[in-house]
Amino acid sequence: MQMDTPQHAAVPLSKEQIRALAAFENLVSERIIVIQTLEQCLTLHDQLSSIAVFGFDSESKPTFKVGEKSTGPHVIQLATHDTAYVFQVSAEILDFLRPILENEQQLKVGFGLKNDAHIFRSRGIQPASLIELSKSFGSFGYRSQVGVQTAIALLFQRYLAKSKKISTSNWAVKHLSPQQVSYAAADAYAALLVFEQLYQQHRFTPQLQQQIMKILEGSTDKA
Repeated sequence: MQMDTPQHAAVPLSKEQIRALAAFENLVSERIIVIQTLEQCLTLHDQLSSIAVFGFDSESKPTFKVGEKSTGPHVIQLATHDTAYVFQVSAEILDFLRPILENEQQLKVGFGLKNDAHIFRSRGIQPASLIELSKSFGSFGYRSQVGVQTAIALLFQRYLAKSKKISTSNWAVKHLSPQQVSYAAADAYAALLVFEQLYQQHRFTPQLQQQIMKILEGSTDKA
């Protein structure tokens, strides 16, 4: 995806400045694969196993009552440069994804992953090599954590629209709407693009930068 990569802003962008930017270009629908069965998963096994870095996110049906426990994740998204995989979670699909989620040699990069990790641990999965992107924007003038929308605006001068109506929709439905599918794919795909820019610009801590480099070099050696 070709987008401008200007020098970072000296001060935080306002919501108005972000909304005024050109629209973020998500992957086309033909490059977004919705997976609902184990059979579909198995056809993707080899290609998923060979990928070193995934844009990563998950979605859960929202809870509205006090004390109500989430039954998520209901959707798990993994994205590469040219494809977003949107998994509608079942016990079988979660077992299929476990080796990827727990693989220390496959990076899963995204925003707000602390909550995702908590949800996965409650399902008996110990995710490894999660890279939280929200805390790497101090040099851009941000003292607090940054979301994917602001990150895309800072790094690419693009506006990634985020619909609260879709984000809080029922992700446990049998058939996701086209809007849900596009929203889910964009979050993971955008996270991957942000990760690559932060890595190339050496925005991570030296320790994390080195850790990432080792994993990427290891995947290149295997190839």
